[in-house]
Amino acid sequence: MFEIHPMEIVGLVAATLTTASFVPQVYKAYKTKDVEGVSLTMFLAMFVGVLLWLVYGFYLKSLSMVIANIITSVLCLMILILKIKHKKKS
Repeated sequence: MFEIHPMEIVGLVAATLTTASFVPQVYKAYKTKDVEGVSLTMFLAMFVGVLLWLVYGFYLKSLSMVIANIITSVLCLMILILKIKHKKKS
C-alpha cells in the first residue's frame, strides 16, 4: 500500500520531530490542568489542517505523512479536550 522511497526516511525524521513538538504541551496541560494560555481557535484550525494532511498522505501513499498526522491529530485532540474540559468559566 505504501511505497518506501529513500526520501521517506527524511520524511519520517521530519515527522517525528514536528509531531514530538506537541508532546510537551499535552504533558503540561494534562499534569497542571492549566490551559489558559492555549488558543482554542489555533488548535481547532491545526486539528482540521492535520486531518486534511492525513487525507493527503493517504492519497500520496506517504507513510511518513500518514503516521505523523495520525499521531499529531490525536495530540491536538487531547489538547482540545483538555482546553474544553478545563476552560475557566467567565
